[in-house]
Amino acid sequence: MMRHAPLVAALLSLACVAPPAAAHEAGNGGGVAQRLSQPLQPGLDEGVLLVVTLAPGEASPAHRHEAHVFVYMLEGEVLMQVAGGPERRLKPGDVFEERPDDIHTQAQNLSRTAPARFAVFMVKKRGVPVVLPAN
Repeated sequence: MMRHAPLVAALLSLACVAPPAAAHEAGNGGGVAQRLSQPLQPGLDEGVLLVVTLAPGEASPAHRHEAHVFVYMLEGEVLMQVAGGPERRLKPGDVFEERPDDIHTQAQNLSRTAPARFAVFMVKKRGVPVVLPAN
């Protein structure tokens, strides 16, 4: 966990300053709000910060990111898993990582009454979509 401390601190400072996602403000709906897209190397890599809100009971379909992904839970409880990895129950303050070759098989809000919200920081190649199909 300590090796992630600077990353988590930077992610938190950006996520906490940003207002909640518009979908979150409107009620219990889900949504993704991009908060930052910053080139890291000219023409190569970029850092992207998203805030994801999952509506009560909502689950995302299997997907991949072709990026190094770092998740920091802000509120609620979410079940996360990548193919071949263990299921993880994330609560506020927990972190989750994905590698560029991982297939993200589960991201499900475990609450039936409240949204779940998490910040996602990723380092990816410029021009590659943030989310790609699992296959």
